Amino acid sequence: MRTLETNDWILLNSIIYKIYTIENLNEMRKQFLEQMKMLIDFDSADFYLAAKDGDNKLTAPVFYNCDEDMSEAYDRIDYSRGILYSGKMLIYRETDIISDEVRVETEYYKRVYKPNNWHFSLQMVLARQKEFVGVVTFYRTIGKDNFEYDDIFILDLLKDHMAFRLYENKKNGSPLEEKLTVTEAVEMYGLTRREHTILKMLMNGMDHYQICDELTITDNTLKKHILNIYRKLGINNRVQMFKMIKEKE
Repeated sequence: MRTLETNDWILLNSIIYKIYTIENLNEMRKQFLEQMKMLIDFDSADFYLAAKDGDNKLTAPVFYNCDEDMSEAYDRIDYSRGILYSGKMLIYRETDIISDEVRVETEYYKRVYKPNNWHFSLQMVLARQKEFVGVVTFYRTIGKDNFEYDDIFILDLLKDHMAFRLYENKKNGSPLEEKLTVTEAVEMYGLTRREHTILKMLMNGMDHYQICDELTITDNTLKKHILNIYRKLGINNRVQMFKMIKEKE
């Protein structure tokens, strides 16, 4: 078992402090992933919230070093779906629930892991009062060793704090959260270059016809892009978009 040094404990205390004191939930999650890099060796990470409507869905992702369009990751593979929505707090390596030989042959591995050059993952499923509130996944690239139990130990020290914050946010909302600029939203939610362009056009008040004409795309293609933007931002319509995003940078 890893022995934590003084600097490790100082960093853990800093992370816990920020979990409770950073008012903007998205900024808190972003800083959480950045600071975890100093405690756990990983190459990429994503942090999803549970949908507020009660459906078993993942929403509002925050990414660390994920360049690919991660919208596909909303549909988790069958063998982890039951774990995510069980209402239990769990920290596990993916290889703890499915053999590596079987895992690499799954559609999810081929669709999400392989294009990103990932192989091993460590997942922290967050729940409180038997209610799923979010999930954090850390990835290591092909060629690296699997995560260790020491890494699980680190997350175990933080899980209750993070679950409590997410639970309170889900129940009560965060009226103090400030609007994001388009650039901040793009960086925080991992929007693609095309989605960035379309979001900017929408915030400038352009209608569908104008956007399609400017980008030389069909209305159906535009609707698909807008749906992906909404899913990533964790919203359902343009009204919510204007409440979340600033009209000017």
